[in-house]
Amino acid sequence: MVVLRILGIALVIWLALAVLGAVFKFLTLALVVGAVLVVGAVAYSAVKGGRSRRSIGR
Repeated sequence: MVVLRILGIALVIWLALAVLGAVFKFLTLALVVGAVLVVGAVAYSAVKGGRSRRSIGR
């Protein structure tokens, strides 16, 4: 019985770590995609020029 209890606890810990790993992998991917989108939007705005919009201080 003790061996089964230890195996059960090890299985629960292993599953928890697997789920946490998958969540962190998804969050890392989402962070990279978000950073690429933000850099792309900033670059597009810089290339397009801000003539149609008023800048602060003008």
